[in-house]
Amino acid sequence: MDTGEGKSAQAPNINAPPTGQWTTGLFDCFDDTGICCSTWLCPQCIFGPNAEIIDQGRTSSRSATYIFCGLSLVGWAFLYSFKFRSKLRALYNLPEEPCGDLCVHYCCLVFAISQERRELKNRGLDTSVGWKGNEFAMRKANLVPPPVVPAMTR
Repeated sequence: MDTGEGKSAQAPNINAPPTGQWTTGLFDCFDDTGICCSTWLCPQCIFGPNAEIIDQGRTSSRSATYIFCGLSLVGWAFLYSFKFRSKLRALYNLPEEPCGDLCVHYCCLVFAISQERRELKNRGLDTSVGWKGNEFAMRKANLVPPPVVPAMTR
C-alpha cells in the first residue's frame, strides 16, 4: 500500500503471536537496540508515532508528541502516555504486566514506550508510515472474529 510519501507499510506479520501475550518483556530493551537507543535519546519521538497508530489515527503523531513534551516539563507525561498502553493492551488483549498501566508508565516510562514500539513492530506495523500506512493491517486485525468455544457434548 503506497502512502504517497514513497514508503509503504509492511505486510501484516502472519507469524505474529496470538492476542493475549506480549511479544517482549518490559525490560527486553536490547531485543531491538535501535528502538532502545531511540527511546532513551528521544522518548517523545517514539511515543508520538506509537500513539497515532494505537489510537487508530484519532490522535496525530505531532499532537501526541507536543502534549507529551509539554507534560514532561512538569513531570506528568506518564499521566497522558499510560492511556495509550491501556488502548494497546485492549487492542491485542494483552495482560496488565508487571502491574497496572499507570504504575508502569510512572516507574518505567522509557521502558514502557520502548516495549510498546516493539509490540507494534512485532505485530507487523510500521510506525514510520503513520496510521494511514497501517490502516489496512489494523482494520484486518480488528475484523478477525474471536475463537468460538465448541459446545459441550454428552
